[in-house]
Amino acid sequence: MFKKIMKGGHRKPSKSETNEPPSTYGPGSNVVVSHASRGALVPSPVTATHPPPPPMTSVEPLPSFRDVPVSERQALFSRKVQTCCFLFDFTDATKNAREKEIKRQTLLELVDFIQSGASKIISESCQEEMIKMVSINIFRCLPPGSHENTGQEPADPEEEEPYLEPSWPHLQLVYELLLRYVVSTDTDTKVAKRYIHHSFVLKLLDLFDSEDPREREYLKTILHRIYGKFMVHRPFIRKAINNIFYRFIYETERHSGIGELLEILGSIINGFALPMKEEHKLFLIRVLIPLHKPKPIAIYHQQLSYCIVQFVEKDYKLADTVIRGLLKYWPVTNCTKENLFLGELEEVLEATQSVEFQRCMVPLFQQIGRSLNSSHFQVAERALFLWNNEHIVGLIAQNRTVILPIIYPALEKNIQSHWNQAVHGLTTNIKKMFMEMDPELFEECQRRYEEKQAKSKEVEEQRLLSWKRLAEAAAKRDGEDHMITS
Repeated sequence: MFKKIMKGGHRKPSKSETNEPPSTYGPGSNVVVSHASRGALVPSPVTATHPPPPPMTSVEPLPSFRDVPVSERQALFSRKVQTCCFLFDFTDATKNAREKEIKRQTLLELVDFIQSGASKIISESCQEEMIKMVSINIFRCLPPGSHENTGQEPADPEEEEPYLEPSWPHLQLVYELLLRYVVSTDTDTKVAKRYIHHSFVLKLLDLFDSEDPREREYLKTILHRIYGKFMVHRPFIRKAINNIFYRFIYETERHSGIGELLEILGSIINGFALPMKEEHKLFLIRVLIPLHKPKPIAIYHQQLSYCIVQFVEKDYKLADTVIRGLLKYWPVTNCTKENLFLGELEEVLEATQSVEFQRCMVPLFQQIGRSLNSSHFQVAERALFLWNNEHIVGLIAQNRTVILPIIYPALEKNIQSHWNQAVHGLTTNIKKMFMEMDPELFEECQRRYEEKQAKSKEVEEQRLLSWKRLAEAAAKRDGEDHMITS
């Protein structure tokens, strides 16, 4: 019992020293501090060589690293990190101007210190404090988007003015510090992974919904570097990104960072080993192809198209799956979206081999035929431009006996009735190309088309004649009924 009392008595002083932050962090202070900062203010464990610095109670300038002996730099590093745990209100530029500038200069010194190769000399406890300080600064509730809580329909994200984070002068330096720490060759991944763990990565991913494009750019670079350096996190990161995509596709259709996440994945896909794992093929089928469904696809289509083409170039057997997936989500009334699909289709077809092309060419050219006849001249023109690609023309030439009968009626319809002269001219050129390619087949298709048109005309005449007879019979009966009643 006496030993227990003695142990309990020994713990009390350390608890009172570590659990409560200094009183200057409270509501009476001019400094705005997140509750999350409390964890970062716990002093590092006592070591034989470097005693913990006392808690910081205010933002005051500290000496430069160059001005202190090497033996005191870790303690100074810890004090500088504590200084950077103070958060400020940037909605008022004049408030705490001196303290803000001190913190900015301190962050600059920390960035230079890490960049100079100091990661190998700072202790594990100092690294932990630094990551906690980074967490205090960057992990926060993002402001609601302009479409939220307004009762209005969401506007086009491309037309909205992006929200720029007011605290960016500090936030940028915090991101720069984290980036330099992650990319440094002196950073030991076995130590760093204790602090850059799954929870940290998930919070980073949450920040991709920030409307500030500068922040998303930093997040993209940092997450990509974490993926490359911490192999143990790779499956987790891929799964977490997938979950963001699932929510975007099937629930919200609103997220600011889809393009940046796809850029990261484009680089990851490029590094996939062959033969490709089933997990990666499922990612293509369940995530990338359904990403063609949401309305705001124009924002991230370039990155999405790159990812899709990477898969086909890695494994040509996936071309049929990709093309049929595009056809599944092909837009019906959105001409801008259809133009994007046609551009992506051309890139996929460039990487497609003959065997895979033959598997999907019938539904593919049925859709191309509909696009050729679009009343929107840009869609019709973009579909006709497919014949400017030598590889695609080669695939069409090899399978012309199947493709020309499908596409011929659309070509004739354009020549006879399309309003746009450019579309008319391009269609004529493609007809000449098919005529030179295989005159006999072209004449056969022309003959069938004329027969079908003649038959359709005959059916239409019969239909009109039937309606005429019905009208005459109805008029005659009305006349007879009128005579009886009179």
